[in-house]
This record gives sequence, structure tokens and C-alpha cells, in this order.
Amino acid sequence: MTNIPMIRHFLAALAYRFQKSIRDAPKGFANFEVGHGVRTPLAIVHHLNGVLGYGRVVLETGDADYRHQHPQLDWQGEIAQLHATLQEIDTILTAAQHLTTDRLQRLLQGPLSDAMTHVGQLAMLRRLANSPIHGENFFKAAIAAGRLGEDQADPVSPDP
Repeated sequence: MTNIPMIRHFLAALAYRFQKSIRDAPKGFANFEVGHGVRTPLAIVHHLNGVLGYGRVVLETGDADYRHQHPQLDWQGEIAQLHATLQEIDTILTAAQHLTTDRLQRLLQGPLSDAMTHVGQLAMLRRLANSPIHGENFFKAAIAAGRLGEDQADPVSPDP
């Protein structure tokens, strides 16, 4: 189970980067539209919740054919759901007795990597919405396993 601390840290990095991508977003950002076929930020966060919900179920049961579906909430509801699901995954990991290295690797290569990609999309949409997030040296960021809520640390080393 030596991979669990690394996966838990990845969850915390995901929470940190997610909050960074939505912190101080302009009014109306949730429904910002770029063009036909491109998800709005709200749709991306809803999809993120589906991806992470799938990851939680696969982690618990091993059922890789599970289809996670949930009704779309409002912006704050989807944000709260995302942080709650990250916490649920972390709780499963900290209590893990049954997790194989293969399942953890698949969790990372599938839903967790997919989730980080979607967080990057949110950051890109911020720039397109004329409200770019500030860069920072993430190597120095105050990211800690278990810190998965909306109360993420401020940047330690923001870009000038």
C-alpha cells in the first residue's frame, strides 16, 4: 500500500488546483460559453463530479463498468459535491485494506488524470473569460494530503 500516500497527495493537488481555477471567478463564469460543443464551466464541474464519482465506486467495488449519473446542481452545489467526493475517496484510501497496486494505478491513469485535465480546462476558460488565474510555482505550493475542501491555501510562490 505504499502508493496510497502518493494518491492522497494527488487528490490534495487536484483540490488545490481546482479551487485556484475557480477562486474569484467573475460573476456568470459558471455559464460562460466559448462556442458550440464546448462545455461551460458548470458543465465541466458536473462532469468532474461524474468522473470522481466513478472513481470512488471503482475504488470501493472494483466495478469498472459502473456508470455514474447524478442530476446537475447549481454552481455552488457542484463545487461542494466535488470536494465531498474527494473527501470520500480520501477516506476510502486511508481505511484501505483491499486495494491492489493495479487498482490504484488505474484510478490514477483514469479518473484522477481525467479530473486534472478538466481542472486545466477551467483554468483555460478563465483566461478566455478575460479573468486569467495567476501563475505560481506549484512545486512550492502548500498542498497537504487530507486538505480537500474549499479552504485551500493561498499561493506560496505566485508568479510576478
